[in-house]
Parts: sequence; structure tokens; C-alpha cells
Amino acid sequence: MKKVLITGEHSYIGTSFAEYVAADKEIAAETVSLRGEGWKERDFSAYDAVFHVAGIAHSDGGRLSEEKKRQYYAVNTDLAVAAAEKAKAEGAGQFIYMSSSIVYGASAPVGKDKFITAETPVNPQNAYGDSKVQAEKALAALESERFKVVILRPPMIYGKNSKGNYPVLAKMAQKLPFFPDIPNSRSMLYIENLCEFVRLMIVNEERGVFFPQNAGYFSTAELVRLIARAHGKNIKLTKFFNPLVRFAGLFTGKVNKAFGSFRYDMRLSAYKENYRVVSDEESVARTERR
Repeated sequence: MKKVLITGEHSYIGTSFAEYVAADKEIAAETVSLRGEGWKERDFSAYDAVFHVAGIAHSDGGRLSEEKKRQYYAVNTDLAVAAAEKAKAEGAGQFIYMSSSIVYGASAPVGKDKFITAETPVNPQNAYGDSKVQAEKALAALESERFKVVILRPPMIYGKNSKGNYPVLAKMAQKLPFFPDIPNSRSMLYIENLCEFVRLMIVNEERGVFFPQNAGYFSTAELVRLIARAHGKNIKLTKFFNPLVRFAGLFTGKVNKAFGSFRYDMRLSAYKENYRVVSDEESVARTERR
């Protein structure tokens, strides 16, 4: 049985993974908080893998203050590297880092497409994205024959009780009679599919950079329609508001984040074993199920 230490107490992904493998006979997971200095006394030699999910998530609160930028680097970069250095020094064989698709920058503007392939270079557009890139570089430098580093660059993660854009869209789907039918295409990743992917990374003792995503792309309009249907509501999709949405996209990144396109080449996300344990449509139904 593989013993895994999840670094980041009460995180959505860490808690979800611990629950996902709770009955798994191949993996035993424990969690530690990285707040304060107490975690440095934890013996990492007892674990085969460290799953690092501690971090500060990106907010859309406008221009970042210098203090906020420092926090991004202190937590998303420096703390991750410190945890990895401890894991390596004490004999843990694998370190899994939750990076993000944000290393490629923001979504394309409304009406444009952003398609990430194996040749696409990282292009962070803010301190949040760059803090992830810098962590990736430092972690790669720590890798050795006995210390395997896994970098995960997932797109938007969603599931029951998730945060970010998904719950905003869910509220709109339940309240609005109409929704803009903007053509776009987005990579997304359901939380159970992510958990299965991480489980496979540990069991198979992988190393490298990975791009897990669902089996298909979502359009924002289709996602909202599925959410509404899960609540027994038939929301009407209309192109009437499309010009207004495109105009608003010229002034705020939030519109592009919701209605722009951002997708990974599916070939990037292929893996030798199936990790997409829940279909795209069923994932929305499970997320909305009460």
C-alpha cells in the first residue's frame, strides 16, 4: 500500500482526494497543514508520495497589490519548494504539484480560440501564473532518479462545493430565463476524474508534466443548459445578447474568462489507463445533485 501525505489542510482538492481514496486498498492518505512551522516537524520519510495542494488561488479582484504578489510567490512557489526539499531529503519518492493551466495565460477574448498543444510555451500574464511557473522550474531542478516530480496543469476544476466560476454559472442557470448562446470551447476537469488521475500517478509511480481534462470540451452555454436541466429547468439559450457580451469583453477579463475559449489538445491529456471515470454530462448531474 502506498502512503500519501497531502500538504494543505481543508483544501477542496486535497479533501476531495482524501475522501476519494478512503476505501482504496492501494493508497492510504493523511493530511498536514503547512500553516506556521509545525509541519516541519512531520516525518516525511513515512510516505511514498507527497501531494502538494497548498496554495493561494487566483482572485479576479482587479490590479494586484505588491503585498498580494509577494504572497503568491511566498506560498505558491517558496512553500512548495520547501515542502519538496523536505520530502526529498527525508526519502519520499514522489512529489505531486498542483500547478494550473494559468501558466499559459488567460482565456482568449470572446470569439477567439486558445488552443494549447505540446509546442505551446508557458506565458503567465500575472504574478499568480508566474508563481506557478517558478515553482515548476524549481521542482524540476530537484528531480533525481529516486525523487520523482509530477507537475499537473489542469484546466478549471469543478464538482460539488467547488469554488471559482462554476458556482457562479450554477446560480445563473437556476435563476435566469435566458442565457447568451456564445460559441466557445473550454477544457474542464471534474473533481472525481482528477482524483482518479492523481491516484494513478501514485500507483504507477509517474514523473513528468501532465494535462488531465475531461473527455470532451464544454461551451459555457451548454454547461449552463446542463446545470439548469439538472434542476428540472429548461433555460432558453439566445444569441440576442451576444453583441452586448462581446462589447463587455473589451473592458473586463471576467467576460472573457466566462465566454472565451481555452482548451488543451486532447492528445496532451491521453494516459495509458482510463481516469475519466465520470462522463461529462453525468459530472454536471453529480455536481448539482442535492
